[in-house]
Amino acid sequence: MSTVTKFRGGALAPFDWTNLSWLPMLAPTIRVEDYLDGDRYVVRAELPGIDPAKDVRITRTGETLRLDVVRRESHTDKVHSEFHYGSFSRLIPLPAGVKEETIAARYANGILEITATVGTTEPTAREIPITVEHGAEK
Repeated sequence: MSTVTKFRGGALAPFDWTNLSWLPMLAPTIRVEDYLDGDRYVVRAELPGIDPAKDVRITRTGETLRLDVVRRESHTDKVHSEFHYGSFSRLIPLPAGVKEETIAARYANGILEITATVGTTEPTAREIPITVEHGAEK
């Protein structure tokens, strides 16, 4: 006689679903929230346990902010850890009209806050000339 063990949650329950590094789309990422506060755009990112002077880089490329972070593992004997270590990055689309010179960042209590002033952008109309090319002459 054999005994069949039934796992709670089905046959896949024994796998560690909290370690999603095997699936890049679901891998650990930087958790952010963003909002507009009048003419001020605010991005807040949860980054506990990092040294922002060494481990964070913020760059603006076009209409996107890129946030690159490295979380370094401390060398202590651990019994269990669910922390994620290594390099992480996040692209954050900026709203139209962000003024480059007003982008600033500060870090306190594990939260990185990036702010920028958003101005109004008036669309300008411009007629586009058409260059007419005639057939090549032989």
